Amino acid sequence: MATEPGLTKQAILASVAGYREQAEAGASKDALEKMFERDKESLRALGIPVETIGDSADPDDLREARYRIPTAEYELPADIDFTPAELAVLNLAGGVWSESSMSAEARSGLRKIRGLGNDVDAQIIGYSPRINLREASFAPLQRAMEAGRVVEFDYLKAGEDAVRRRRIQPFALVDYEARWHVYGFDLDQNEPRTFLLARIASPVTITRTSFDLALRERAGERALAGLVGVAARRRALLEVAPGTEAALRLGRRAVPGAHDAQGIRVPYVDLHIFADELASYGPEVRVVEPADLREQVVARLQRTLTLHEDRRATA
Repeated sequence: MATEPGLTKQAILASVAGYREQAEAGASKDALEKMFERDKESLRALGIPVETIGDSADPDDLREARYRIPTAEYELPADIDFTPAELAVLNLAGGVWSESSMSAEARSGLRKIRGLGNDVDAQIIGYSPRINLREASFAPLQRAMEAGRVVEFDYLKAGEDAVRRRRIQPFALVDYEARWHVYGFDLDQNEPRTFLLARIASPVTITRTSFDLALRERAGERALAGLVGVAARRRALLEVAPGTEAALRLGRRAVPGAHDAQGIRVPYVDLHIFADELASYGPEVRVVEPADLREQVVARLQRTLTLHEDRRATA
């Protein structure tokens, strides 16, 4: 980055720490060149562009080729500027995700931001939350989305007993109600669909069929708007014991101003997934309405009671 015309391979091997030590330790020229090629590909995989500049008279002759990292592509655009507080928040956001969970674009952007060397707001340094991805389908869906590849997987739809094979163009991965969803175009149904990752019942297969990456534009916004619309039509009236975990978690999602004498109103998307959550709170929460949600919660509690009674009888 410090030299506009770039450096030859020989200059890099002779001057860059690591190569120089290997050469002094007796490494062969062939071994050093193999190390150089591996390092070059590793940089590119990290999102750092490495240009190869050949002989202008014979571009295919790479014996005297020069290598450089173009500053314009590695650094942020000159018209983008961040305050110390903004830099702190961006670095914090990057720290929330593990490196493997971030998209290639996000890793590249974060690397550029961290390479600025600017001061950050120290007030929030040390606050480092983490997002855990329990769904094994997240990583392959993300790879397929970045590469613009169609995916296939088995999916268990709410209220059904048998899985069905799905074939979609994945456009966005979105978090809603602390659960991950993939939004895309269902090729068999010929319409956009949103799928809950917790209901994917098989490994995700990334096919060789590609789609236009432009279809991903604003897909996350469309997915969230759709989920918000579904939740707006489904609201549960809940009696929640104050000061409990249920009160803390459900209270955050309650509709503002919709509290009444009987409890709080909480929107939800998937009846069965929400019933699982409510049942996990035990006596801390009681469903007033709707009736189908109350029945699902009662059924789960009854199964738990029966299971424990059976174990006690055989003990």
